Amino acid sequence: MIKVVILGAGNVATHLFKAFYASENVTVVQWYNRHLKAIDLYKNKVAVTDDLSALIEADVYMLAISDDAIESLSEQLPFTNRLVVHTSGSTSLYAIEQKHDRGVFYPLQTFSKDTEVDFSAVPICVEALKKDDLKTLKKLAKAIGAQSHKVNTNQRQALHLAAVFVNNFSNQLYRIAHEITESQGVEFDILKPLIRETAAKIETISPYMAQTGPAKRNDKKTIKRHLKQLEKEEHKAIYTLLTESIKTTHGKQ
Repeated sequence: MIKVVILGAGNVATHLFKAFYASENVTVVQWYNRHLKAIDLYKNKVAVTDDLSALIEADVYMLAISDDAIESLSEQLPFTNRLVVHTSGSTSLYAIEQKHDRGVFYPLQTFSKDTEVDFSAVPICVEALKKDDLKTLKKLAKAIGAQSHKVNTNQRQALHLAAVFVNNFSNQLYRIAHEITESQGVEFDILKPLIRETAAKIETISPYMAQTGPAKRNDKKTIKRHLKQLEKEEHKAIYTLLTESIKTTHGKQ
């Protein structure tokens, strides 16, 4: 049984708590947050505290907090030589105070408060300085049904950067598309089968091979018409930038 203390109360912390709580091989022995109100809902399931000096012994102390707070909070922990890990995709392992055994447990997924997460479909990127600690993190991932991937800091940061493109940036494009359709009184939902098919394609072929559209074809008339349709200069700039990127990728310059 792996004993875990969670520190933090955001989306990642909450979803990890739920996954650990449901596992037969993990016990969340304590949950810390500066403001108890944020985790008050769970006080009947786990011991909660807002006092760092009251933290109890565990196998893993999981800092599911903002990137900027990792270094400071790890320095404040009132013990040494215990496994302290963060869940950040972009923060170095060495941001954790060196008095601890340091590691990373990064779930590569988007987390929203009211959306359930199936951890069997979530890759967990793990990193640690000690072999035994790495084994513990791999076991922890397995205990919630997730597949773990040993990566170093540079690899994890590259994955996080790539994730911003495929998740955050693509979602912003969805938002723009929603605005465009809404402006003409047409349902955005009509685009959802296309969104699903676009995502499904790269299960079997590369993104390069999956590319279609006017930019790849260098269809100048359609591109010109699209730019004329767009009312906002911001949208014109995004359209032009992505069009030029696709044309360069596919040798249509």
